[in-house]
Amino acid sequence: MTQAMPSIAELLPATVPMVRTLNLAFDECTATRAVLRMPDQSDFHNHVGGPHAGAMFTLAESASGAIVLAAFGDQLSRAVPLAVDAHIAYRKLAMGEVTATAELGRPAAEVVAELDAGQRPEFPVEVTIRRADGEVTGEMTIRWTLKPNRAPEPGQ
Repeated sequence: MTQAMPSIAELLPATVPMVRTLNLAFDECTATRAVLRMPDQSDFHNHVGGPHAGAMFTLAESASGAIVLAAFGDQLSRAVPLAVDAHIAYRKLAMGEVTATAELGRPAAEVVAELDAGQRPEFPVEVTIRRADGEVTGEMTIRWTLKPNRAPEPGQ
């Protein structure tokens, strides 16, 4: 009997405590798109009654991490995904529930080909944060890398 692998919606909250803390919900998670939602929670409001900027950053970064795991989960035995940098722009006041939609900025096959060639590939993930009414409240770009695992030294 084989045990089923946990889904990304189970794995991310189990391994990243902030995902649990913010009660993020997974609406969609594929190798090309991830959609995470943060419910309206007064514990995470800012001084104007909407979600705190740090909570929205975490929502967007978590959506990007979900798509990275979906796209490159089969590469984890030979490389570790790491966020290299991130840029966020807050466009409009966010109130209530917010949703982050992440999309891979390069074809996954291109990234894996670079990894196969012995390189340390980098790729962007673009995230759009929206209010429940569909208005864009923020946009974020996270640049990720797949850092190859070191090969063991001879004799180790």
